[in-house]
Amino acid sequence: MSTKYDHLSRETLEKMLVDFAKNWLAHDGLWFQAVERHDGIEKAIELDREAWVSFTVIEAKRIMALHGIAEGSGLEGLKKALGYRLYAVLNVQKIVNETENSFEFYMVDCRVQSARRRKNMTLFPCKSVGIVEYSGFAKTVDPRIKSECIGCPPDAHAGKDYYCGWRFSI
Repeated sequence: MSTKYDHLSRETLEKMLVDFAKNWLAHDGLWFQAVERHDGIEKAIELDREAWVSFTVIEAKRIMALHGIAEGSGLEGLKKALGYRLYAVLNVQKIVNETENSFEFYMVDCRVQSARRRKNMTLFPCKSVGIVEYSGFAKTVDPRIKSECIGCPPDAHAGKDYYCGWRFSI
């Protein structure tokens, strides 16, 4: 199938992918800041959580369809899907402490939190949003998967060796 992108090099396409992810993240941040200015941070976080309830399912289903990840594919399916998330091209992620029934996922470098740190701002308290996001994503891949937050801002230890950490188990 021929597309309008056929003439572009792989390098250009990869740069476009990163640019698309940055644009999405910029829009997400600008939306959040607009709500925060208008209605306060508590309302912005509440609406952000509400949006993630649906978005994380949409993202997971699209990733699964594109990459042949079957629903009910367990922890292996989840590990694969996490690697294809929109911000995976921008952030540094790692999976550790893998067992037959669990693994830990860490966001070692988060573009949003790193930018806040560079600007001497407090870390964004994203834990309540992350719980909705990661548990919804994992359950979309496989409803048997349980998600547990290891640490995420505003937790005191988050931001030292990682920005957020999650344990997934079946």
